[in-house]
Amino acid sequence: MTRLLKLICAASFAVAFCLQSAQAQGPGISPQAWSAYKAKFLDASGRIVDDANGNISHSEGQGYGLLLAYLANSPADFEQIWYFTRTELLLRDDGLAAWKWDPAVKPHVTDTNNASDGDLLIAYALALAGSAWSKSDYIEAAAKMAQALLSHVVVSSGGRTLLLPGVSGFDSTDRKDGPVINPSYWVYEAFPIMALLAPSNAWQKLSDDGLSLLRVMQFGPRRLPGDWVSLNRMPEPAEGFDADFGYNSLRIPLYLVRAGISDRQLLARLRKGMTTQDGTPATIDLSSGKPKALLPDPGYRIINDVVACVADGTKLPESSRQFEPSLYYPSTLHLLGLAFVGEKHPECL
Repeated sequence: MTRLLKLICAASFAVAFCLQSAQAQGPGISPQAWSAYKAKFLDASGRIVDDANGNISHSEGQGYGLLLAYLANSPADFEQIWYFTRTELLLRDDGLAAWKWDPAVKPHVTDTNNASDGDLLIAYALALAGSAWSKSDYIEAAAKMAQALLSHVVVSSGGRTLLLPGVSGFDSTDRKDGPVINPSYWVYEAFPIMALLAPSNAWQKLSDDGLSLLRVMQFGPRRLPGDWVSLNRMPEPAEGFDADFGYNSLRIPLYLVRAGISDRQLLARLRKGMTTQDGTPATIDLSSGKPKALLPDPGYRIINDVVACVADGTKLPESSRQFEPSLYYPSTLHLLGLAFVGEKHPECL
């Protein structure tokens, strides 16, 4: 392997995969679980289908699909997803992906703005797969995307290093309450890999400042962050968006634990805030603290189960250990949770 491949292997979340041949099956996603997931969500063209959102595809879904295919040790499926991603979404002239692809209209790309979390996930998955399977073209593509992210959406504002959700529409030059961020776009486990691909101390600052913001964003009676937050003055829910701890924010605790961030106070606050009295996760109206949508799906429940595993060594309940695909988003979170626990905390299974 090249020096960069070796560095990525040393720093990656899934170190075990870098130490195996491409044919070996190690900790990650079982063949049965991956087969069930791709049968429902992976189109023959290589697009991941968001079946709760008009069957569209988006850069986030493609990034998740690539990461899951890597964790399932499935190079053929990875290449299929990557082919669709690079031919259908990597159309911008700045090296980032258009975020939305709709099968019902032509041209299929209906919004050419990027989504920075999707770009991060794509670059991260490419780097991991490239290092595990000695694919230099994946590493090169990942490095280009990492540099594009650094150049266009990693910004300094008010003494902080921030991740703009997209190139257009979120900075202080775009809106009067800007910059506006989405805290769930911080894919913390990806930042050390981005720093290898596009060296800069901005990645560490981005991680540190994201955590600092999570610690101070305590909106409403449940003391939760919001999906969309203005940083024009003090952090506050952004204008023009529902003031919610919503579907975006649900993944924040999972991202934290997957990255090895063990701030017990932060994790406990998030877990308590997003959970109803009977233990069901929910989206939350920030101002009232009242649940908006109860989320009993195991793919949402596993987030609290993984936090309990990391914090207290609590075993995952049977409902979380068994994977049956439901809708795209909770099914994706479910597999990311299972892959993490299987590798880092097998005692919880």
